[in-house]
Amino acid sequence: MKNAIWCLPGLMLAMLLGACSGKTTENDPAYTRIDSLTDTYLLLKDSMLNTWNRMVYDDNQRIKAMKSIIHELRVTREGNDEELQSLDYRIEQLLRIRYTQKTMINPDVVEEYDFASNSLVAEIIALAESIPSYGYNTTLQQLVERVRLAEQRIETHRINYDAAAQAYNQFIEANKPLLKEIDESARPEKKPLFYSVSD
Repeated sequence: MKNAIWCLPGLMLAMLLGACSGKTTENDPAYTRIDSLTDTYLLLKDSMLNTWNRMVYDDNQRIKAMKSIIHELRVTREGNDEELQSLDYRIEQLLRIRYTQKTMINPDVVEEYDFASNSLVAEIIALAESIPSYGYNTTLQQLVERVRLAEQRIETHRINYDAAAQAYNQFIEANKPLLKEIDESARPEKKPLFYSVSD
C-alpha cells in the first residue's frame, strides 16, 4: 500500500510534486503559483470522485448480478423459495448500509458492509454452483463470473481511491496556509482511506 500512490497518472504526480514542494522562483508572480495549486487541487478531487464512481458502479453491477442469480434460480425452480426470499431481502439491505465518502470515516461502517456483502457473495455463489444444472446452465455460470469480476474490480478501485485520497491529504497538509485562496467555499479535510498506509 505504501506504493499505491504510484497508481496515479504521471501528470497528476508531476503536478502534485511540483505543488507540494512549495518551490517558486522569486520572479514568478503570486497568481501563477495559486493557479497551479488550484489546478492540482481540482485534479486530485476529480481523481477521487472518478475512482469512487467507478467503484460504486461495479458494486452496483455485483448487486445486480446477485439479484439475477436469485431470479435464475427461481425460474429454474432449483432453489428453496424461502431461502431465495431471504437472500433477496439481504441484497436489498446492502444498498441501505453501504458506506459513503463521509461515513467511511468510521471503519466499522466499511467493515459491516464488507462482512454483509462478502457473506452474500459466498452464499449465493455456493448455492448457484450446487444445483444439478449448473454445469450446463451458461446463464448462471456467466452471472457467477460477473460477480467475481466485479469483486476484483472493486478491490482495484479501492486501492486507486486510497492512492488518490492519500495524494489529496498530502496536498492539503503541505498547502494549509494557501487553502483559502485555492478554494474559498470549501473546508478541505483529510479523506479517510480504506486501508491504513504506513509511512
